[in-house]
Order: sequence, then C-alpha cells, then structure tokens
Amino acid sequence: MKMLKSTLAVLTATAILGVSSFAQAGATLDAIQKKGFIQCGVSDGLPGFSVPDSKGVIQGIDADFCRAVAAAVFGDATKVKFSQLNAKERFTALQSGEIDILSRNTTWTSSRDASMGLVFPGFVTYYDGVGFLANTKLGVKSAKELDGATICIQAGTTTELNVSDYFRANNLKYTPITFDTSDESAKSLESGRCDVLTSDKSQLYAQRSKLASPKDYVVLPETISKEPLGPVVRKGDEDWMEIVRWTGFALLNTEEAGVTSKNVMDLVKNGKNPDVARLLGVDGEYGKDLKLPKDWVVKIVSQVGNYGEIFEKNLGKGTALAIDRGMNALWTNGGIQYAPPVR
Repeated sequence: MKMLKSTLAVLTATAILGVSSFAQAGATLDAIQKKGFIQCGVSDGLPGFSVPDSKGVIQGIDADFCRAVAAAVFGDATKVKFSQLNAKERFTALQSGEIDILSRNTTWTSSRDASMGLVFPGFVTYYDGVGFLANTKLGVKSAKELDGATICIQAGTTTELNVSDYFRANNLKYTPITFDTSDESAKSLESGRCDVLTSDKSQLYAQRSKLASPKDYVVLPETISKEPLGPVVRKGDEDWMEIVRWTGFALLNTEEAGVTSKNVMDLVKNGKNPDVARLLGVDGEYGKDLKLPKDWVVKIVSQVGNYGEIFEKNLGKGTALAIDRGMNALWTNGGIQYAPPVR
C-alpha cells in the first residue's frame, strides 16, 4: 500500500511539473508581443558582430540576427533594443530575464547547454576557432613557438580552457593575464604588456582592425579549438526557441534558394519553384506552427537579407575585416552551413 501511495505521489508530482512546464511555454513570446520589441544582448563592442556606428546604431552579424527575429515576429526589423554585455555579464542577463535572447559571439558547449538553464537553439551564426594574434616584432610564425609567452585572455570565456589544454598538450609554458573586456585585452597587447592576444579568430581580426597599426600584427595559422557561435535563449520555452532556431534556418535556406533582399518580392509574385513558394509563404501555412504570419520569411529577407548578404555586409571582403566565408559558406559551396527544409 505504501508503495502504491508513493507511486501515485510521484505520478502526481510529475503531472503537476508537466502542466507547469507546459504553462510556461510561449511566455517569452507573449511578453515580447506585449511590450512591442525584442531585448537582445550583444557584445560590448566587437566589429563585424556588434558595435555602434557613428550614429550609435548597433551594427554587426549578431545584431542583424536579432533584427531578423524581430522581422519574423513583428514584421518590422527595427522592433529590437540592444543591451551591450561583456562576457561575464551575458549569461546572468539572460537567466534573469533582462534580455530575451543572447546573440553575442557565444560558443555552444555541452556544459552551457545543459547546466545553466539556457539552450542553444541549434543555429550557428558563425563557425569559429581559437587562435593567436602576435606583434610581428615577436618574430614567431607558429603557436608552437610561444613557449614562455605572456598571453592576454578575456575572462569568462571558453578560451581560457582551450589555451590551457593546447599548451599542456604541446608541453609549452605560458603566463596568462585575464581581462574583463576584449578591448582591454587588445590594449594590453598593443602596450606590450603581453606577447600575444588569444581569442576566437573572428574576434582577433576585429580587434586587429581597431589597433593603431594593424599591419604590425599577424594572426598565427593555428586554430586550436572548435567554436560554434550562436544565439542562446532560456530553457523551458519551446515556442520562443523554435522561432529563434527557424529564423536562422530561414536565413540559410533563402541564400541556398537564391532568394535575396533585391528579388524576394518578385519571387513572391512570379516565382515558379515550389520549394521557394513554401519558403516564402506563397504555398501553405508553414508559419502557423511557429505562431508566425505566413510571410515571416519574406519580412526577414526583404528587411535584413539572407545569411550570405548579412555575412558580406558585416564580415566579408568589402569590410575592414575581409573575412572569407570558409566553413561558413553553404554546404553547396564547400562550407558546413546547412539548414533543414521548410515543409
């Protein structure tokens, strides 16, 4: 009898928890729609990813991703506000509800995905890896020549562990100096306080562009880790997570289909491809399951662009960073960017 009561108690508790979890589903989207904008957490100033322009408007691939989500939800990419956060602040801001989404060059790892009450929706904004930026006067051409070096590292990042693992594996010694912001790390490299700066390679290119004499610094060839950077949301709200996930997939699918900000409206009216018709909401109601209007993808691309357009605008060869697509090219062009279909 006691066993039966215990079993019933467990089942009742499980049912209550299930109802509670279900009741929370959609809470983020409801709150966003009520206040009329998305609060997006971005970096405290990283060129190409999120940095204020001369008018104070946040520009970059991470900022544009949040604009794409706003376009999907509201039909208006301007309905987003930005919170600039350093690496230590970013997760607390999301956990506390200060922001609705974190889009801040953040690495997707198992511990972050499983133990912080947060979830990475599965879209990778930028495939990256940790590297090293050195002054050419140091005379090194490889990271394996950095034995005994003093290394500037941003605190609260996965870079700290990656560098420790790399130096231990290669039987090298180093002295770390940690800083709260990437700008502080870069200034210390420039002042000579450290021999090299380590971070994700995209960040190294961005920081080099801000130095007084960028040509005096070189990014060493080694990439010592895998750093898939992507958006993060709070765990427990599947509706919101799916919107964020499929916004990313829509950016990739439209690039693959040849849908751009310039031709999207013409394709809505005159397109013949059935896959494109489904993607753009001309055929079917595929936005309905996401609680989005049928033309949500049209709103994204017409106002923000597809993934390729966003990449080139913020990081590509026409920018100061001049970063090649590399792994971030579509799978059809030798990269690893790939999205499930809308159907």
